[in-house]
Amino acid sequence: MDDTEFDRTLIAAAFDRAATAGWIGLSVPEAARAAGLDMARARARIPNRCALLRRFGTLADQAALAGIGDGPVRDQLFDIVMRRIDILQAHRGGVLALLRALPFDPAAALVLASGSLTSMSWLLHGAGVATGGIKGALRSKAMLAVWLWTVRAWQGDTSDDLSATLAALDQALTRAEQAEATFATRTPTKPPEGP
Repeated sequence: MDDTEFDRTLIAAAFDRAATAGWIGLSVPEAARAAGLDMARARARIPNRCALLRRFGTLADQAALAGIGDGPVRDQLFDIVMRRIDILQAHRGGVLALLRALPFDPAAALVLASGSLTSMSWLLHGAGVATGGIKGALRSKAMLAVWLWTVRAWQGDTSDDLSATLAALDQALTRAEQAEATFATRTPTKPPEGP
């Protein structure tokens, strides 16, 4: 088993346990033992819940960025975000347990907050959108708003086809496009000249 497969197995076991025991009750070593994984390797690869979240985020980004096609930026972003949602959906019970526990687990909240803008920048780059400079930083924050809006809808979406999630993503992308168009058409005004 290569490192990526090992990590995926440990992450799946951890989210399975979180789905039943809750995120706060999750022990990464217990998840590794339940999955029959080598404990020394688990300690080296993913020693705690924060490391698990960082690795899960990276794997979700890799899955989202795999197989990017051509087409309009909006369509590419839609596909990229939905591939990332598919990763959450594969571990739905555990991810929902994590989201419920965030107010009580500041370390996990900080890990997610610190990694989210980096993830959004990568997703934008995957669709061919530059994220450098102030304009790029604003785009990354707008993409984060799109992501959070979509995840919020996903949390309550129990349909098999995730129709509410798809609709929320479409709506969020429309709002982001409108916001960018509004700011792009504004011209800076000269400050009034002094006396």
